[in-house]
Amino acid sequence: MKKALLIFIFLVPITHAEYRVFQYIVKNKITSAKDQPNSHMVTSTLNPVSYIAYHGGSSLINIDLMRTWICPGHTGRRLEICKSPYANALLETAQ
Repeated sequence: MKKALLIFIFLVPITHAEYRVFQYIVKNKITSAKDQPNSHMVTSTLNPVSYIAYHGGSSLINIDLMRTWICPGHTGRRLEICKSPYANALLETAQ
């Protein structure tokens, strides 16, 4: 039994969790005050369809996908989203 368990453990591939991050420009279709900006940038783990549905639907907001990237790990325990590799590349080219 122990030998079979050891063989099983070595045959199971090691997996690593990862998640996709999306960065959007969100535009409000309904404005309540003139002082509020019409659009803002949002970074989320929700895909475009889910983001629109979760935030009221396409009659309230419009989104433009700016960029997307993959982060290692998982989104549990309210961990912060990893930084964009594009931001790191911009910092390196600026130096």
